[in-house]
Amino acid sequence: MAKSKVRVRFAPSPTGLMHLGNMRTALINYLFAKQKNGTFVLRIEDTDPERNFDPGAKIIIADLGWLDIQYDEGPQVGGPYEPYFQSERAKIYQEKLDVLVKEKKVYRCFCSQEELTNKRQRQIALKMPPRYDKSCLKLTDQEVQQKLDANMPFIWRMKLNPDEKITIKDLSHGNLTFDLKNFSDFPLTRQNGTFTFMFSNFVDDMVMQISHVLRGEDHLTNTAGQAALYKAFDSQLPIFWHMPILCNLEGKKLSKRDFGFSLKDLHQAGYLPEAICNYLAILGRSFEQEIMTLDELAKALDFDNPHAKGQIKYDTEKLNWINHKWIDRYDPQKLAQLCRPYLEQEYPEVKKIEKEKLAKIIQILKTDLVKLSDIIQTLNFYFKEPTIVKSEIENLLEKEKLLEIGKIIEKNIKTIDNPEQFVANLKNESKQKNIKLKEMFTILRVALIGKSRGPGIRELIEILGTHETKKRIETLINVVK
Repeated sequence: MAKSKVRVRFAPSPTGLMHLGNMRTALINYLFAKQKNGTFVLRIEDTDPERNFDPGAKIIIADLGWLDIQYDEGPQVGGPYEPYFQSERAKIYQEKLDVLVKEKKVYRCFCSQEELTNKRQRQIALKMPPRYDKSCLKLTDQEVQQKLDANMPFIWRMKLNPDEKITIKDLSHGNLTFDLKNFSDFPLTRQNGTFTFMFSNFVDDMVMQISHVLRGEDHLTNTAGQAALYKAFDSQLPIFWHMPILCNLEGKKLSKRDFGFSLKDLHQAGYLPEAICNYLAILGRSFEQEIMTLDELAKALDFDNPHAKGQIKYDTEKLNWINHKWIDRYDPQKLAQLCRPYLEQEYPEVKKIEKEKLAKIIQILKTDLVKLSDIIQTLNFYFKEPTIVKSEIENLLEKEKLLEIGKIIEKNIKTIDNPEQFVANLKNESKQKNIKLKEMFTILRVALIGKSRGPGIRELIEILGTHETKKRIETLINVVK
């Protein structure tokens, strides 16, 4: 059956938390399907029950939902190729294995793990490529039966033709040809009767009519064997794209030690899902307009000329910049809603602030937010009045000027109930006394928020309220006298 419709899949293993590499693979598959008007399939590779960290793939599905990466077929959604959990597909794998057995394209291997390790070590010592020596392929039917009668455990191995070459099409590498004499007869089953990743992955891709396999470059070594399996079933090969591996700035593969390796890290730190997707999609590429929604990304990405490098570097600075831009785009109410849990954890009294007021405050302060958790430090001044230390203020301005500023502020404090008038008066008098506005407002900010830089004075009065503002300014006046 010819594959005319684009069908791609994301096939994570629920053995750990979703990390940047997983997310990027899921995202690129999703955007590819979206651009090509194809189908995006979620398939869970849960054949290792001992390491199953996420039963039912609930966390994976929730993470994809948070990122707004919507799959067309898969768990909870269904589809024509159910079930979408590999642990429930053993019957399908057995049927396909039976075909290979009947056509004598596989053979039983009785070698123990110890024997295989010894052979491998011997080959390495002799500077030979470590490869299975096909010893069990040479067994006679009688020898095989004797071993079966003795209940010797075995696995099924694929019988590769060493005289054959197989060519695949890869979107970034072009046509890649594999000489099968350089590859081992790989296992299709384990001794306990379960099926290997190599075989189950291939069967699912073939049965589910996957047209394009977009995955990390680290899977390139599996591709020759899977291509041989397609040929064994006389089935059309998918088109591949082995994407560059995500590395840290030192060029090493991302690991748990790198911040942001897991989606949970990024979520907790206050990175927005739109920013994460935006960053991962444009990583390693160049765009004139870099801030894009999923719809815009699906249109903008050029899958005909994809990135061909073996690795691309994950840079938190760029992620921070994109996240900051997305914070600026957010609806004020939604932004306040997302910031509130961070504030409530640090300042329980924030629960008393009305939604509208908090949204207004955060709108004023959002230019200081790189990630949502920054709101804790940015809004600290609202809950904790800064301590004004005379010696520290005197480091900013000489005493005479401080005295003059203090007098101007004291004279006009009575107009604080009209912030516009208050600021206008300060501007006029500063000009008359030859005091720079920057100097005047720097000292006022130190009094109000404990920092020399920040929002405008009118905005700060709006945030703090005139009563609290007056109290803090009067403290300043008393200190500089």
